[in-house]
Amino acid sequence: MYHSIRPGQIWLDTNGRRIQAHGGSLYYLDGKFLWYGENKEKTHPGNGILQWGVRCYSSEDLYNWKDEGLLIPPDTQDTGSLLHPSSKAERPHIIYNEETGKYVCWMKVIRKEEQLALILTSDSFFGPYAVIQNGIRPLGMCMGDFDLVKLPDGRACCYFERVHKEIICAELTTDYTGVTGFYTAHFHHDNPPYVREAPAYFTRQGKHYLFTSGTTGYHPNPSEAATSDSPYGPFTILGNPHPEDTSLTSFNSQITSVFRHPGKKDLYIALADRWMPGLRGLDPKAFDRGEAYRKIKHNFEWSFSDDPELKSNINWSVPAPDTSLAEYVWLPVSFEQGLPVIHWFDEWRIEDFE
Repeated sequence: MYHSIRPGQIWLDTNGRRIQAHGGSLYYLDGKFLWYGENKEKTHPGNGILQWGVRCYSSEDLYNWKDEGLLIPPDTQDTGSLLHPSSKAERPHIIYNEETGKYVCWMKVIRKEEQLALILTSDSFFGPYAVIQNGIRPLGMCMGDFDLVKLPDGRACCYFERVHKEIICAELTTDYTGVTGFYTAHFHHDNPPYVREAPAYFTRQGKHYLFTSGTTGYHPNPSEAATSDSPYGPFTILGNPHPEDTSLTSFNSQITSVFRHPGKKDLYIALADRWMPGLRGLDPKAFDRGEAYRKIKHNFEWSFSDDPELKSNINWSVPAPDTSLAEYVWLPVSFEQGLPVIHWFDEWRIEDFE
């Protein structure tokens, strides 16, 4: 039984098995916390399985998690299905629509050369979920990592990476299963590793915030925080929310979502995946000084450049990660002079916050 959160440590469910809810989010329903995300129990390097459905866990304290099974199972029979494990469906986000009484789930799907949106709905949070949009390009754009956001007035929007270009904030239809056509664009960059991905939205005291990641594959990189007076921007970049992290890797993690605790005055939790737990062990000194990140950054600059000088030297490579062994880095967000900051804790407790 757990009595605290220990970032980066192996986290087991109440059956003693690794929790498999990656690229995930928290949902609070009927007095329980529900944690859902990609089930990677069958994902190993080279086997072509990115995930085995969307798994859900429930908890009353955010420490101890009961396995509630698969919210969305994989379609193992139809190789053409976007829910087939080979289609790479990932990063589920679920919001509730009061008007329709439906839970709406969006997922990003990588299929051949495209990155698409898969949209499902259910009458219950726990499913079954039915496919409503079977792979679409929102606004005609390929959709990378995203966050699905329900605004205080009942409207909703989707922040997504327009692949290798920018972050798009797209207004959703009233049933949350499509886009209206209205959108704004932010943080434009020509290529990775500078393009922003994995947007994680939250709001506090009338301000709208985004955490984003750079684009360096599974290798972690510096996060970036931005704020706006409107969910549609314009956003002001605030810098890296991990100021103490000399490794330039967001404490070897990638933020996937931010959860505001409903029973606390001002507790926001940044949920992150540590996709490569053994990364620091490859060269601890180089990792801690940020040299490992700089080398990977150079490699991505090379990959997307025609500059022969950059192409002259690929100077560091890492083995393919076994994401079935990925860990979680959950840390509280503090606000210092209005800026969201994430400090490292080896161990922390919900009870320590008002």
